[in-house]
Amino acid sequence: MRSNKFKAIRMDFRKPDMEGKSSRIFLGKNKLLQIAMGRTPEEEYGDNLRQVSKLTSGSVGLILTSRPRDEVESYFSSLVEEDYARAGSKASQKFVITNEMVATHPVSMVEQFRKLGLPVEVQNGRVGLIGGKTEHVVCKEGVTLSAEACKLLVHFGVKLAEFRVKLICRWSSGDGDFQMLDE
Repeated sequence: MRSNKFKAIRMDFRKPDMEGKSSRIFLGKNKLLQIAMGRTPEEEYGDNLRQVSKLTSGSVGLILTSRPRDEVESYFSSLVEEDYARAGSKASQKFVITNEMVATHPVSMVEQFRKLGLPVEVQNGRVGLIGGKTEHVVCKEGVTLSAEACKLLVHFGVKLAEFRVKLICRWSSGDGDFQMLDE
C-alpha cells in the first residue's frame, strides 16, 4: 500500500467533524482485522459485522467514521492521483528514453542504469546510449511492467499509474445495517 498517500487521507479524516468526532483508518494484517470484527455470528463485535470481515482480503483497510455517507463517498470518488507504476502492473502507454533524456543524468548513474537494463555508456563526459542508438523502449502499452522498468520510470519521472481508493461496503453500528457499495 502507498503509505504516503494514506497519511494524507488519515490527516483529512483526523480533523474533527461538526460534532467534534474524528475518524480512524486501520490498515494492517487482514487476519487480525477479521478476528477483531468477528468471523461468525457468535464472535462478531456488532450485528452483521462478520459480513465486513468476509470481505477483508487483499489490499484493504477500514475507515471508522461518524461522517455522513455521501460526504465520505464524494471524498473518495474525487481522490485520484497520478503515481508511479509498480512491477506486475500493465503499462498504460509506451515510454521511450531518448539520448537527450539520458544525457541529463550524472555519469555516476551509468552503473545503476546498466543494472536496470538500460544500454548506456559514458561518451565525452556525458551519459549516452550505446552504439549510437537514439532511443530505447522501456515499456509498451498493455505489456506487464518489470521491476527494472518501474525503477527506470521513476528515474525519468514518468507516472503511469493512478492511486484511488474504492469503497466496497458500509456498516452502521447503530442498527447493524450492512450494505454493499457498487461503484
